Amino acid sequence: MVCSCARHDGCCGSGPEHLSDLVSTLVGTESTPSFSNGNTYPATAMPWGMHFWTPQTAEPGNGWVYNYNAHRINAFKQTHQPSVWINDYGCLSLMPITGSKYDEAGNDRSASWFSHKSETARPYYYKVYLADHDVTVEIAPTERAAVMRFTYHESEDARVLIDAFKGVAIDSFDPVTNTVKGYTTFNHGGVPDNFKTWFIIECDTPVEAFSPEQDERYGELHLSTVRGQQITLRVASSFISEEQALRNLGEVSGRSLEEVRDAAQAAWDDVLGRIRVSGGSDEQMHTFYSCLYRSLLFPHKMYEIDAEGKPCHYSPYNGEVCPGYLYTDTGFWDTFRALLPLVNLVYADTGAEMLAGLASVARENEFLPEWASPGHRGCMIGNNSASVVADAVMMGIPVSDEDMSELWRAIEYGTEHVHPTISSVGRYGYQYYNELGYVPYNVGINENVARTLEYAYDDWTILQLARHLGRPQEELDKWEARSQNYRNVYDPSTRLMRGRNEDGSFQEPFSPYKWGDAYTEGNAWHYTWSVFHDPQGLIDLMGGEESFTEMLDSVFKVPPIYDGSYYAWGGFDGRIHEITEMQVADMGNYAHGNQPAQHMLYLYDWAGQPWKTQYWVRETMDRLYNSGSQGYCGDEDTGQTSAWYVFSALGFYPVCPGASQYAIGSPLFRHAEVTLADGSVFKVEAEGNGPAAPYISSMKLNGRRWTHNYINAADLQKGARLQLSMSSEPEKSRGTDAADKPYSHSVEKK
Repeated sequence: MVCSCARHDGCCGSGPEHLSDLVSTLVGTESTPSFSNGNTYPATAMPWGMHFWTPQTAEPGNGWVYNYNAHRINAFKQTHQPSVWINDYGCLSLMPITGSKYDEAGNDRSASWFSHKSETARPYYYKVYLADHDVTVEIAPTERAAVMRFTYHESEDARVLIDAFKGVAIDSFDPVTNTVKGYTTFNHGGVPDNFKTWFIIECDTPVEAFSPEQDERYGELHLSTVRGQQITLRVASSFISEEQALRNLGEVSGRSLEEVRDAAQAAWDDVLGRIRVSGGSDEQMHTFYSCLYRSLLFPHKMYEIDAEGKPCHYSPYNGEVCPGYLYTDTGFWDTFRALLPLVNLVYADTGAEMLAGLASVARENEFLPEWASPGHRGCMIGNNSASVVADAVMMGIPVSDEDMSELWRAIEYGTEHVHPTISSVGRYGYQYYNELGYVPYNVGINENVARTLEYAYDDWTILQLARHLGRPQEELDKWEARSQNYRNVYDPSTRLMRGRNEDGSFQEPFSPYKWGDAYTEGNAWHYTWSVFHDPQGLIDLMGGEESFTEMLDSVFKVPPIYDGSYYAWGGFDGRIHEITEMQVADMGNYAHGNQPAQHMLYLYDWAGQPWKTQYWVRETMDRLYNSGSQGYCGDEDTGQTSAWYVFSALGFYPVCPGASQYAIGSPLFRHAEVTLADGSVFKVEAEGNGPAAPYISSMKLNGRRWTHNYINAADLQKGARLQLSMSSEPEKSRGTDAADKPYSHSVEKK
């Protein structure tokens, strides 16, 4: 339970008994296609687990699987969906009902009214009462299986509907063991034609009859129950085979729902407990740990454990069963920024598996993934797999020589090729980029400025890897030169990044408020700052710190106007949901609800005005996040927006993954203690912290005065103590010297 003293801030050191009970999986679930408060669903799952389970308020197959404002639940779904925009694969749903699925008029009556008043939504356990069927549902997960318990309060005709969504799915029913076996071929892309998900459902109660529907998509278990009778189902799935699904069922065989629930809670308490915060409000605690939960769902495991106890996986890249690890369902365009750096810092043991999984992908096809679900998907831009690998390696994540060789080959290949059918894999426009130093505006390649900026940063990350691996100087020179290509789309007349034609002229007409076109889900005000590896170079281009901060300030001062004409097609009216979310935030043209601008709040650290970073970071945490169904200010894309909050609440942020360094912001709590995978511990202590004290007046690192606007990862990894004194007024003499700036490639200060 939470500290009960008058201050109610955890000062007694007791803290909650279970951190997992501070988490609500309903955060961000009140979303629509036109306005996102997170676009999440309540996932009951293990950390990075292979299968998630969620209540389904939408009709089967709809990516908008759960909405907080819905009143009826259709079923309980095994899901792997990373985003409503990507949709799902490998689905299976179960629904307990009483009586026939259809009424006398032939209408589907299986859905049931429910209320949040009778709903418990935790990472390790879900429970709800289905009013129309007088049934209570409980779910507890393992990594590849789950236990479901249905309490039928009274019925002579109890049933469990099984929906495998598509194709010839229900394969067999064994009346002796009361077991259903089958497979589903439901999929929204990213796999070869031979992809299937095999499932096994074992019922602990004699089944009086089993009736598959004619198309074998559906099945019904018929049961006879008395009031209060509990029916327990044990469910497991595999991407490999029916035999492997049976092996996965061993995760729950002979275990009660309580045993599975308690083990899942212990697993969540362990990973959440790697970061312990106190000295904040109850709401801040709930928001922090709900965000940390979201940060530990994706990417999730696609590997399984074979008969010899070794990891193996179905490969969505070549359609074969292969040895080794594999993680999937993540978009690196989003998660290279903070989510994966969080894993590499705090959960390096899991990060090592993820890196080995990327090496598996490199063995199984020519490209590394950019948006995987579960294989290559056509979504977003960039070549940020290079950043993901570089950050892991530079953070000391262990990797074998063989795996590193495979990763390096795939990284190099991706800079000179584009996937033959999926333009977001590899580098679309690489020929122009490598020859001209930018992707031109007028050659039919959309979002060209965004591509140029991200390719330049990715080339810098490749440079770091090349140095680490001792590559030839000729290669180092190439990556060094290409890392400066961001300069080629900077327009000094507007002090913004701007589309440039093949002949070198800048695009006309030009509006800094135009979304899309030369940019990706943003405009020039957002993408101009995407020089993660060289803020000092950008400062110099803009004419110095005063001009740079003037432009940064302007992002918050200009009105939230926009030009959405690029999106006025395909049913859009020019206002995509990201635009609306920017407007309603009342922060000018700053768009925290989408990922490209999330780092820019920290750039004042490079410009001699770190107190502005402290102000805006705290303002964003306080105003744009909460622990309710409207808890986010835009898409919570596979953990990135949550990871921004987790880092920022600790007081620092990885502006440049690959640099192994963090820009200092404004810690949210008085105390934070982070335990790394090797047992090392670092602490953040913020004396005088509170809602009215966002500013750092002084700071010490391991007892020594620290004026720098950064902290090196190496110091944290060794176990550090950060002591900050917080104030209600900005300290404008601290962190203003050139030596206090974080890393920039232009000066190689590291």
